[in-house]
Amino acid sequence: MSRNSNSAAPDWPAIFARLAQTARDPRLARFYQAGTVSADTPLEQVPLLALDVETTGLDSRNDSIVSLGLVPFDLRRIRCREASYWVVKPLCELSSQSVTFHHITHSAIQTAPRLDAVLGELLTAMAGRVMVVHYRNIERGFLDQAVRHLLGEGLQFPVIDTMQLEARLHPRKRRPGWLRQLLGKPSVSIRLADSRLRYGLPLYQAHHALTDALATAELLQAQAATHYPATTAVGDLWN
Repeated sequence: MSRNSNSAAPDWPAIFARLAQTARDPRLARFYQAGTVSADTPLEQVPLLALDVETTGLDSRNDSIVSLGLVPFDLRRIRCREASYWVVKPLCELSSQSVTFHHITHSAIQTAPRLDAVLGELLTAMAGRVMVVHYRNIERGFLDQAVRHLLGEGLQFPVIDTMQLEARLHPRKRRPGWLRQLLGKPSVSIRLADSRLRYGLPLYQAHHALTDALATAELLQAQAATHYPATTAVGDLWN
């Protein structure tokens, strides 16, 4: 596929270089100093890290992270032995709805560390890699807000959003709902599980940060194998 003509696309290496000079917290400074690949780097050469967070709700300003899963990979291999998973004590109360979704209970977080206690390890795992998520507003939004709360400065990083890639492949038709029903053409779901099924990938239990990170890594590998040559510039895919 051809490069998207988006002259306003962020120059992530330049952004990281600038933030490395201005970050006040040493953990953030080290993260930015590690840099990131340039936009013209072939996807096959990009070190990738699938990231998923589970939260108490969907509003990053009022809700909080309760677990994080990380799985490093590339287009050929998923490094499960190097995966990381944390349950962390949220800054707000768990709701019954959130417990139903991710099954992390009040007793599970009672002795869990705060995010600040694992932030250094998290940033070390993220350093030098491009994050891969399914719906970037959750992972990037919640991490940015959490770091702002802890350190008084945000967290920026490029992401490849597998949901966005599916949305490109299956754009929503601008037809009234009644017309879609009449034509028998329901909208294509770009949720993680439904997207995986289109590539013949197995169903996993949803809403576990580590499992969803693995599911996202596998989905990007399938998307790349089907739609994007290994030589595709990462700048075509990231935000």
